[in-house]
Amino acid sequence: MTPVEITQGDSPIVLGLPHTGTYVPEDVLADLNDRGRGLDDTDWHIHTLYEGLLPDVTTVRATFHRYVVDANRDPSGVSLYPGQNTTGLVPLTDFDGHDIWDKAPDAATNETRRLAFHAPYHAALVAELERVKSLHGFVILYDCHSIRSDIPFLFEGTLPDFNIGTNLGTTCDPKVAQITQDICAAAEGYSSVTNGRFKGGWTTRAYGRPAEGFHAIQMELAQSMYLQSETSPWTYDEEKAAKLRPHLQSILTKLAELAPFPKGTS
Repeated sequence: MTPVEITQGDSPIVLGLPHTGTYVPEDVLADLNDRGRGLDDTDWHIHTLYEGLLPDVTTVRATFHRYVVDANRDPSGVSLYPGQNTTGLVPLTDFDGHDIWDKAPDAATNETRRLAFHAPYHAALVAELERVKSLHGFVILYDCHSIRSDIPFLFEGTLPDFNIGTNLGTTCDPKVAQITQDICAAAEGYSSVTNGRFKGGWTTRAYGRPAEGFHAIQMELAQSMYLQSETSPWTYDEEKAAKLRPHLQSILTKLAELAPFPKGTS
């Protein structure tokens, strides 16, 4: 299976989808324990949730699971959140802190996986960001994520519904963040936060260079917003999704309408 699926469009928006994939090679699957084989930490159905929301949008989607190698982690292995519980480039535990391996991968195995999966995903993402920027003079990477709303190992209490990450305002022009924040804040029945527990992963931080015309923002959605239940079998809830999708569509549409974007802003 190819490690990345690309759909090219001419909109100024690129959707990054690093965690919706469920492909696990047979040799990796054999080393996972029963808990790991459940793939519980998938960003379940996020590609379905965003499908068709913005005409002519570019999407870059990883097909492999984050237990193989996490496409939203620093390839050097540096932690995104020093001092806090998190998972690494090749996770050793799940989001609840439980071991996921019968045979944990070693450093050489991790590097092999990085080259086979992580590197091609990011090569494709870079190529699309540069292509779209060449069309508009700027590009907005909107990184699509979701997570269970209650995970004591990672955060206290219940997560807000919309979790916007701009690494404390450094990864995009303020207009990008403001548009996103305003729509989320006005979404009746939902809660939102900017740069709370999730400030943007490695992808957002690595590619968000607003002074160069590369803007990046991460959206981490609570899975309770669109799943029937945050437990297996992780069933997509059409009724919940139908309520949520217009807000996501408004965000993407408003961001795409920023053209022509002020160049050289930060």
